[in-house]
Amino acid sequence: MKLRPRKVKRKGSPKWMTTYADMITLVLVFFILLFSMSQINLVKFEAIAESFRNRMIFDFYPLAVENDYPTEQTKIQENGKKNNEFESPTENPDHLAADMDEKDAAEDLDKLKEEVDEYLKENDLSDIISATQSDRGVVLVLEEQLLFETSRAEILDGAKPFLTKVGTLLENIPNFVKVEGHTDNRQINTYRYPSNWELSGARASSVVRYLINQTERLDPKRLTAVAYGETRPVVPNDSEKNWSKNRRVEIVILDPEYNSSDAKEST
Repeated sequence: MKLRPRKVKRKGSPKWMTTYADMITLVLVFFILLFSMSQINLVKFEAIAESFRNRMIFDFYPLAVENDYPTEQTKIQENGKKNNEFESPTENPDHLAADMDEKDAAEDLDKLKEEVDEYLKENDLSDIISATQSDRGVVLVLEEQLLFETSRAEILDGAKPFLTKVGTLLENIPNFVKVEGHTDNRQINTYRYPSNWELSGARASSVVRYLINQTERLDPKRLTAVAYGETRPVVPNDSEKNWSKNRRVEIVILDPEYNSSDAKEST
């Protein structure tokens, strides 16, 4: 009769205990990892966040992570600039085109002033019409005696040839035109013109209307009539001669640069 073999009892923990211990160890490691990630360096975190908000952050501010080449970083900070792939090209085609347009417009203004000066000289009008160039553009100053009768706003026949010449010149350039009416400080009070505001506005409007009606290719949108009344004298209102100088109409062919800056200020 054969004897049954004895079962050998193995020493040590049971098999399930080993698996359980491994699981507990992994859980412990997982929680340690979570705890370590929760300890954030706020200074470094803010620096990294700022780098995403500002694409040029690394050109002007220290890096959140220490640089392996501090000498190079120091040079960058001293120079204040570094090539950046996000920077726009130094020469923008749109800007170049705009600069060319402004240059052409400036040349047109110079040419216009030369033609006006030549016309005034040929027709002996330099005493009552002046042409100057300022930051606003080309300014034509027409005194009252050429354009209007006293206290009236109907254009005299003697002024029409010059205004026609101005309209012809304006056809060839794209500049905006501002026509300003001015008076002296002596008050007017008539049925048609209760004050100098109405008189100066009517005179500026008469010049604008004449330029538009007599010049076929002149776009009315380019012209503006402005009334200044007695508020902008060129000389003190203390004599008959000075009163005559202050009663005037100014035709301002605006420089594009001045016109754009004036529009920005108004907005």
